[in-house]
Amino acid sequence: MHLRQLSNTLQWMSENLELPHTIDDLATRSMMSTRTFARRFAAETGTTPVKWLTNQRRALRQDLLEDSDEGLEQIAAQAGSGSGALLRHHFQKVVGIAPTAYRRRFGGVAKLSEATA
Repeated sequence: MHLRQLSNTLQWMSENLELPHTIDDLATRSMMSTRTFARRFAAETGTTPVKWLTNQRRALRQDLLEDSDEGLEQIAAQAGSGSGALLRHHFQKVVGIAPTAYRRRFGGVAKLSEATA
């Protein structure tokens, strides 16, 4: 039963990356104690809830930079980054390149828009 509850919570987290998530809230959503949730989460995903969430948000930011022409503030809001400034700071630190440079290098939509402009 716990595996299904955790699976439902993982899906919900994936669909709500823009929201703040606490371990207590996620454990409650999964109908587990905080300690049990943390243990089962690590056993199922191989990482902590915070690291999993961070990786999912980073992947979403990269996808949005590659596949959309949305501004950094909109991407930050969708990916739970807070602000464009925080997105820039963390993206540069984690990915090793500024978001705008990443978009120029890997962005399909942005490249098409620039080519037709």
